[in-house]
Amino acid sequence: MALENSVFHSRPGSLSLPLDGERGRVGEGPDPRDSKGESSVLLPATTTTTSTSPTPTSTTAPVPGVLNPSQELGHVVTTETDPSPVEAGVEAEDGPPLAKVKRSFQSKLAERELNANTQQPKKIRVVEKEGGRFGWGRKRRKRQRYVEKNGRCNVSHGNMRETYRYLTDIFTTLVDLNWRCSLFVFVMAYAVTWLFFGAIWYLIAYVRGDLDHLEDEQWTPCVNNVNGFISAFLFSIETETTIGYGHRVITDQCPVGTILLLLQAILGSMVNAFMVGCMFVKISQPNKRAETLVFSKHAVISLRDDKMCLMFRVGDLRSSHIVGANMRAKLIKSKQTQEGEFIPLDQTDISVGFETGDDRLFLVSPLVISHEIDPPSAFWDMSQGQLEKEDFEIVVILEGMVEATGMTCQARSSYLAEEVLWGHRFSPMMSLAEGFFDIDYGAFHHTFEVDTPSCSARELSLAAARREAHLYWSISSRLDEEPTLANQAAKQPDSSSANEKGGTVPTFVLGSITGIQEQSGLGELNGSVAIDQSESEA
Repeated sequence: MALENSVFHSRPGSLSLPLDGERGRVGEGPDPRDSKGESSVLLPATTTTTSTSPTPTSTTAPVPGVLNPSQELGHVVTTETDPSPVEAGVEAEDGPPLAKVKRSFQSKLAERELNANTQQPKKIRVVEKEGGRFGWGRKRRKRQRYVEKNGRCNVSHGNMRETYRYLTDIFTTLVDLNWRCSLFVFVMAYAVTWLFFGAIWYLIAYVRGDLDHLEDEQWTPCVNNVNGFISAFLFSIETETTIGYGHRVITDQCPVGTILLLLQAILGSMVNAFMVGCMFVKISQPNKRAETLVFSKHAVISLRDDKMCLMFRVGDLRSSHIVGANMRAKLIKSKQTQEGEFIPLDQTDISVGFETGDDRLFLVSPLVISHEIDPPSAFWDMSQGQLEKEDFEIVVILEGMVEATGMTCQARSSYLAEEVLWGHRFSPMMSLAEGFFDIDYGAFHHTFEVDTPSCSARELSLAAARREAHLYWSISSRLDEEPTLANQAAKQPDSSSANEKGGTVPTFVLGSITGIQEQSGLGELNGSVAIDQSESEA
């Protein structure tokens, strides 16, 4: 109670520290008396002391530099910890010097929780989304490919009710099956025919009673050595495959067996021809040849002969060539007609040299296929900024005949709008070696940036036409003005001589008219030059 009701003017070292002395200054070290590294905290230099007693609490006037141990310290609990930067006497921001005192464990926990609660939250970066209908944020959806990069058409046919049409073209249906189903059909076709005819041979032997006279040497069976279903099944296999081991043979006492033998031989030949033909066509399908026909990963748009062109690269990895290679390109883009009809995935031809014959390729080395962006082109009004916002797909198709098999082959690929690089060009990949041309397929997909205007082909064409027109008219106007100025210069001496002869003629009239003509002529000349300069700047 004496501690609570009194003020320490002497400020013992265990309870308080001098605030205005050398130890309370900024940058000073800890008290030498705290040699054990006891945890402490810095408090402001001005505090208020309160006295507690059984009577109501009374607040005294704040005394500078004095601490109340009952209110601030509580039960003193010291811990052996390393001094923190705060304990080293660091001055608080925008405040008075802090005093170094010992704190209780409960007060330290409370202060730590208070600092954790008052700590400013981290700033969260908000990603802006593209505004959709009714102000809702929506993320730009990636376009679904119509044709995959490997050439597979991403189309699924559903709700087909006329499935019988597949059976009308059973050969193509079997060829289009995957290998697992094809092998299953191949095995089942032979197994079913062998089992079917084996059962018939067994039925004939059973009906004629051959199975009841197996030990009777006087009995002439339909087929010798057929004593059960297994032997009949083996005889069916030997008959259809024309193996003929000679142990089981048909006799001349069975006309029904002779007819069945003919039917099985004919039907077996048909099954062989059908199934072997299906497997041969499936094995030799030219779509596997398309695996070695490669297209570049990206298409590019840049200038070629001062014209905007859309370009992509195609190559053949095999030494055997594609005979009569032909290139086509299609633009897949949804559109709406003037009548309001919506056409999804509308197909538009992209000319790759059909008029000039450049679409017919001699594909010995990789070639860059170019589409000139002219007025009929679908990219005529498309600039670099519009290309980034467009949603379309370019499908490229290469057709030709395989030199080794003579079958027609088709390779396909596609480019989305984000796969078209504006202002790029393909890197060269051919070099001259000793006696041959070396092709480096490592640079097949590589492109590099070139200077390309970001405007559309229409704007570029209009600017070029405007420059040519202004150049033509400026030259022609200057050629027309030169004889006029020469004639005016020739008439000036004549007018001066006439003035000398006739003194009554006012010279200022002619001189003024001549001056006006000269000024107008020079003004027209200067005006034409100024127009040329302004148009060239535009």
